[in-house]
Amino acid sequence: MNGLISIYKRELTSYFVTPVAYVFIVIFLFMTGVFTFYLGAFYESNQADLEPFFRFHPWLYLFLIPAISMRLWSDERKSGSIELLMTLPVSITDAVVAKYLAAWTFTAIALILTFPMWITVNYLGEPDNAVILASYIGSLIMAGGFLAIGSCISALTKSQVISFVISVVICFMFILSGFPMVLDLFESWAPQAVIDAIASFSFLTHFTSIKKGVIDMRDVIYFSALITFWLYVNVVIVENKKAD
Repeated sequence: MNGLISIYKRELTSYFVTPVAYVFIVIFLFMTGVFTFYLGAFYESNQADLEPFFRFHPWLYLFLIPAISMRLWSDERKSGSIELLMTLPVSITDAVVAKYLAAWTFTAIALILTFPMWITVNYLGEPDNAVILASYIGSLIMAGGFLAIGSCISALTKSQVISFVISVVICFMFILSGFPMVLDLFESWAPQAVIDAIASFSFLTHFTSIKKGVIDMRDVIYFSALITFWLYVNVVIVENKKAD
C-alpha cells in the first residue's frame, strides 16, 4: 500500500511540474464554455439547468482524456524509467492502479474547476441541484472509463501519438455503439436482445441515464466493470513487457 501511495503522489505531482497540466486545464475549461454557451445554446434554452454543459462531456473526453493517458506508460517505456519502476518493492497491479488514480484525480481537479457553471445556473434560476450533482458524479465516472482504456493502450506502445490515436478510436467505438444510426444497422435482422446488448456498451447510454438525476446501480456496475477489465488488461500487458 505504501508503494501505491508513493507512486500515486509522484505521478500526481508530475502533472503540475510542467506546463502541460495547466494547458490541459485551460483548454478543458475553455472548451466546456464554448460548448455550453455557444453550441449548447445555454441562454437561449431559458432553462435553469446544466444539461447543455454535460451534453458535450463525452465528446470532450474523447480527445482530452487520451491526451492525458497517452503518457502514462508510453513515456515510461520510451525513457526506460519503467525498468526502475519495476525494481521498486511494489507490485505491478499497485503501479497500474496508482498511475491510473493519479490521472483520474487530475481529471477530477479539472472537472471541479468548472464549479462557476454550477454557481452561474443557481444565480440565474432554481435548478435541481441533485440532478447536477448526479451529472457531475456520472461525468467523473465516465472519465474514469475513458482513462482506463487510454492507460491500457498506453502500455502497448512507446509512441504517445500512436497511443492517443488508438485510444480515441476505441473510445469512439464505445460512444457510437449507442447511436441510433448504428443500432439501425442491426434492427432489420438482429433480435432486440442483441440490439439492447450493443446499446448497453455505449458510454452515452449510461451517462444519459445518470444525467437524469438517477444513479442506477446498473450504470455504476457497467463503468466499474469496464474500468476493472481495462486495468486488468493493463496489468497483463505490463507483466508481459516486463518479461520481455
